[in-house]
Amino acid sequence: MKLLSDTLDRVKPSPTIAVTNKAAEMKAAGHDVIGLGAGEPDFDTPQHIKDAAVVAISMGKTKYTAVDGIAELKQAICAKFKRDNDLAYTPAQVSVSSGGKQVLYNALMATLNGGDEVIIPAPYWVSYPDMVLLTGGTPVIVQASLQTGFKLTADQLEEAITPNTKWLLFNSPSNPTGAGYTWDELKSLTDVLMRHPHVWVMTDDMYEHLAYGDFKFCTPAQVEPRLYDRTLTVNGVSKAYAMTGWRIGYAAGPVELIAAMRKVQSQSTSNPCSISQYAAVEALNGPHDFIAENNATFVRRRDLVVDMLNQADGIACPVPDGAFYVYPSIAGLIGKTSPKGTQIVDDEVFSSALLEETGVAVVFGAAFGLSPNFRVSYATSDEALTEACTRIQNFCETLV
Repeated sequence: MKLLSDTLDRVKPSPTIAVTNKAAEMKAAGHDVIGLGAGEPDFDTPQHIKDAAVVAISMGKTKYTAVDGIAELKQAICAKFKRDNDLAYTPAQVSVSSGGKQVLYNALMATLNGGDEVIIPAPYWVSYPDMVLLTGGTPVIVQASLQTGFKLTADQLEEAITPNTKWLLFNSPSNPTGAGYTWDELKSLTDVLMRHPHVWVMTDDMYEHLAYGDFKFCTPAQVEPRLYDRTLTVNGVSKAYAMTGWRIGYAAGPVELIAAMRKVQSQSTSNPCSISQYAAVEALNGPHDFIAENNATFVRRRDLVVDMLNQADGIACPVPDGAFYVYPSIAGLIGKTSPKGTQIVDDEVFSSALLEETGVAVVFGAAFGLSPNFRVSYATSDEALTEACTRIQNFCETLV
C-alpha cells in the first residue's frame, strides 16, 4: 500500500525556502554566499513589542487560548481595520492564526470543493497555487506583464471568470514584484466583480504598511463597500512589525466564513502561540513610528538595488511601489553562456549558475509564475546588497 497521499503529487516544496536552505548549506560548507532569497525584514522586533511578550510570560499567559485568537487581539484587529482602512468589523468577524499562510489555507480549506476555481494573478507568491491544489481547488493563473506594471487588468479578470470561479486571490503590494494597485486600478477590478456575484475576494494585504513614495495603499472592501460581504481581508504582523518568527496572521470577513475557518483550525493547530498573541496586541495598539524609519531604509535599499541592477548587462529592473522585493527581467541574457559553460536557457538556470559561480542566492521567476525574471529581497544590509549587485553585474558582463 502506498504511504503518501496522491494530493502531494500535485504540489511542490516552497522554492523560496529551498533557495534559502541551499544558501545556508553552502555557507556552512565555507562558501562566501550572500542570500537575497528570504522574505523577511532584517530589523529586530521593536523593543516595546518584545517587552509585552515578557510581561505576558511573567503574568502566566502561557495556557491554551480561544481557538482563533484572544479577545484583546481581536479587538485590536478591529480597531486597526477601522483606523487604517475605514472598515468596521466585530470580533466575531475576525480570525487569528499562526501566520498569514495559515489564514489563507484555512479559508481555502473551508470553502473549496472539487472543480472550484481560484483566479491568481501572476507573478504570485509561490504558495498560492499549491495551497489551492492541496485544498481541492483548481488554480487559474492569469499572467500580468511588465507592460501593466505586473498587475491584473479588468479585461483579464473578466475573461478568467467562469461559473466555477470561487475566489479571486491577490496581493498588493506584491510579493514578488512590489507592485501595488492604486485606488482606480482596484476600482476597475471591483467593478468586474460586482457583475459576478458568485466570486469572492481574498486579498493578502501583508505588505500594507510597506508602501513608498506617492503610492497609497487601499484594499478591495474599502474601494467597493458593496463587496464587504464577499471579501476576506488578510493581514498580519510579520512584515511591517518585523515579527516573522512570532507567527501571527489574521483576517476579517463574514461571520459564516470566519466560523468555518475556526472549525478547520480547531482540528489542525488549535490556537496560535499565546505569547505571540499578546505581543501582537502591543504591535497593533502601540507606537508605530518605527515603521516610517524602517521604510526610509527600505526605500534607500530599493533605489540602490534598482540602480545597480539596471546597470547590469541584459537586466531590466522596474521600480516597485512597496514590499521589499524587486523582480528584474533577464530577457536580454537568455541564450548566453556563463564562464563555467552553463547556457542560460531560463531564469531557473540563471539563478542556479549565479549561486554556484558568484555565491549570490536569488529566487528564479518561474517559481512565481512569470519568466524570465528573478526575485531579489532587499531586506538586508546596504553592504551586502552592494556586494551582491556588484557580483551580479560582473556575472552578466562575463556571459557570452
